[in-house]
Amino acid sequence: MSVNRIIQSGMEINSETNKEKNPVRESYALTTEEIEEILSVNPIEGLSRQEVEKRLKKYGNNELRKHIPKSVWQILIDQFKSLIIGLLGAASMVAFIYGEFIEGVAILAVILINSMIGFFTELRAIRSMEALYALSQVNARVRRNGQEKEIPATGIVPGDILIIEGGDVISSDLRLIESNKLQADESTLTGESVPVGKQKESLPKETPLAERKNMLYKGTSVTRGSGVGIVTATGMETELGQISSLVQETKEEVTPLEHRLDKLGHKLIGVTLIIAVFVSISGILAGKEIFLMIETGIALAVATIPEGLPIVATIALARGMQQMARRNALINRLSSVETLGATNIICTDKTGTLTENRMTARTFLFETGEVKVESHNETAEFLFNGKKIDPIDLKVLKEALEVGMLCNNASFNNNEEKSQSGDPLEVALMEVGFMAGIDLKNLKNRYPEVREEAFDPEVKMMATFHEIDHQYKIAIKGAPEAVIEGCTNYLEKEGLKALNEEQKKQWIQKNEKLAGDGYRVLALAIRNAEEADINPYEDMVFLGLVGLADPPRSDVKNAIEQCKSAGIKLVMVTGDQQATALSIARSVNLVHDSESDVINGDRLEQISNISEDEKKKLLNTLIFARVSPKQKLNLIDLHQKEGNIVAMTGDGVNDAPALKKADIGIAMGQRGTQVAREASDMVLQDDSLATIVTAVEQGRIIFGNIRRFVYYLLSCNVSEVLVVGLASIVGAPLPILPLQILFLNLVTDIFPALALGVGHGEKNVLKRPPRNPEESIMERRHWIGVMVYGFFITASVLGSLALALNVIGMMRIRAVTISFLTLALSQLWHVFNMRGWRSNLFFNEITKNKYVWGALLLCVLLILAAIYIPGLSDILKVANPGFIGWTISIGLSLVTLVAGQLIKIIGSRFPHLVTKFDI
Repeated sequence: MSVNRIIQSGMEINSETNKEKNPVRESYALTTEEIEEILSVNPIEGLSRQEVEKRLKKYGNNELRKHIPKSVWQILIDQFKSLIIGLLGAASMVAFIYGEFIEGVAILAVILINSMIGFFTELRAIRSMEALYALSQVNARVRRNGQEKEIPATGIVPGDILIIEGGDVISSDLRLIESNKLQADESTLTGESVPVGKQKESLPKETPLAERKNMLYKGTSVTRGSGVGIVTATGMETELGQISSLVQETKEEVTPLEHRLDKLGHKLIGVTLIIAVFVSISGILAGKEIFLMIETGIALAVATIPEGLPIVATIALARGMQQMARRNALINRLSSVETLGATNIICTDKTGTLTENRMTARTFLFETGEVKVESHNETAEFLFNGKKIDPIDLKVLKEALEVGMLCNNASFNNNEEKSQSGDPLEVALMEVGFMAGIDLKNLKNRYPEVREEAFDPEVKMMATFHEIDHQYKIAIKGAPEAVIEGCTNYLEKEGLKALNEEQKKQWIQKNEKLAGDGYRVLALAIRNAEEADINPYEDMVFLGLVGLADPPRSDVKNAIEQCKSAGIKLVMVTGDQQATALSIARSVNLVHDSESDVINGDRLEQISNISEDEKKKLLNTLIFARVSPKQKLNLIDLHQKEGNIVAMTGDGVNDAPALKKADIGIAMGQRGTQVAREASDMVLQDDSLATIVTAVEQGRIIFGNIRRFVYYLLSCNVSEVLVVGLASIVGAPLPILPLQILFLNLVTDIFPALALGVGHGEKNVLKRPPRNPEESIMERRHWIGVMVYGFFITASVLGSLALALNVIGMMRIRAVTISFLTLALSQLWHVFNMRGWRSNLFFNEITKNKYVWGALLLCVLLILAAIYIPGLSDILKVANPGFIGWTISIGLSLVTLVAGQLIKIIGSRFPHLVTKFDI
């Protein structure tokens, strides 16, 4: 069973409706006051805890579907729905028909044991995937008891007051009571691909769904602006819930890895059945018993059909995803696990990934001089031109601090809990204002906000309108080049003065110097207006620049070195200025002085008709600055057309298209928007580049483990076919009997193979280049290796049989026991040949795998039980081989191990030889 199917079938869907119907109908046609009255809520205070508990009982959780774990009985029943069970059942029927009741019962026992192994391994994988599913939960920002807090979206109830910002995925149906330049993507609900502008005014009752501009609906996403809404419907009572109730089936996704395994399995099944028929007919023509050869053919088919492939692949993927989750990487799409191992380009943002995303305001630059901020935990010293000052006494600094706090969407409470949320840059502006002695509550009371012009990536500015004495004060912040261009005056001690073009150029140069020193630079401005319905970005009064520092993360340098040694090119793609980007890139050793090319995003605007030289330059560049979301798409497309596998990080709603287009979209879990997280293949819970490197490493290990398992399993299976096939062709006694084949299939195939599938991988997996994404699990060189190892095992087994029969003169039952033991032990020791040829002979990924040692111990005990437990030995038709028999079996079983290790030792000196057929 595939992993994806395990996830889906492991969680049956119960579309249970809420306990009570929607309390508000046609809310778009009601005024906000009417809705507040119906839902008994004060939008300033929100609901109380007691009221929320009441409404949860009344309306139920805010969820469309309840996921119920797949029952143990269903998992058990599924084990009997496979080709291998059918073949074993046929073998059992043949045994009963020919009067071989003991063998018939024994085969039924094999069916039971095989099913139990599948049952327990699948049960564990399903429960692991359910645990990972539970890690993924959507949160919402609500106002309750007069305070804003984040809660799980399932806990939202009708009447809740939700705070909405650009990038949020809406988790319930809302009636807007505030809307600041709000736009929403409602394509999932209405099919309309263009974002819809929102308002708060009521609409006529006949307004169709697609035109209800005062509503936000569950499952849609906010593309721009901010707002506040009252929850009018939750769960199955939402518009999306009504549609969801009509959906009965979920399409199963098949990952490329699963598809390749399935294709490989089907090919092998066809070949195996042909070989089984050939062996059976050859044996019958050679004079052997018809029943014996039919049973042998069926046993060979059962032993060589790789039924274990999907189970081990499932366990390997599930374990790998668990390992990634433990290391803060949550995988959204199963195909990503395989793709990660082939990733060779990582396009990463700067803020929060390469840096700590912990902004602090360090310097203010004004026309009259510079103010340095030296922070000490919760306090700070302000030094104006080197002298300590009270920041409130310096008019232009006080004005700049107030603008930074007013033109701000961060939540900042300097209470005992020290709660803060929002953009780190805005939190830093709030924090420096607080340390300067400005009380945020008093400031907002003096300058009540009446309108917000949300940040626009095209304009690169944000503004808030504040009423004072029937006029409006406009607070503005944004990119220095954009703000300076729109200013006509600047503020100094004597008041306002005209800002000429020469001064603008000087300020741009000052901005570049600050950016070159590694600061994130913002410009602050104000404007006074008679009315609120104007363009705020004209005739502004320039205040100055603020430089904010975001130090590099401590683990970034090591992660970048790992990327370089792994053959992965790391490309910084940021919206910051060139100088800032270059400063950070140098500080983390992404580039050195000799590699200081930085390309502006506008060079990525038109790449369809660029020259080969320009294309080559873009492909080799490691730093891109001032990049827009559209330009990110062009950069990804450029690399993908060159055959690269591209991972792209992102956090904002505008990053969603790039995250979808990239081969691996990576969203930030701490600062990322819900839209970005849902568009991504992987979510970083710690926003760290080192976590991406760890995930890539795990992706390579998973693919390597699956290849190693397949390689091992096929070489063992080939040896069984060759042993029986060659003996049948030459008319020799069968070296291994049907039930012995089935016994070894359970013992030497399943347990060591499972152990290989969950190994920790090679130590230096990140010191090799990424594999080709088109590379098959089993390439030509691997098939050659399978045949080489199969030949050594076959030679050992046939040699032991010939030695026992013809040289020592043993009875046939003891001779067959010796060949049985030689085959069993050869396959067990062969597991050590699965190490990479680059690894150490004694300390490698196989010898360090505790599961391998556990599997070997278990298998040896089972083999001893088969020989020395009377009832079992009679069924398997084996006898005590004695000291000489054990000596022959152990001695010849080591041939394959010794040959394999010699191959690897030679390969370490002559790599071009071993890479032609080894792992």
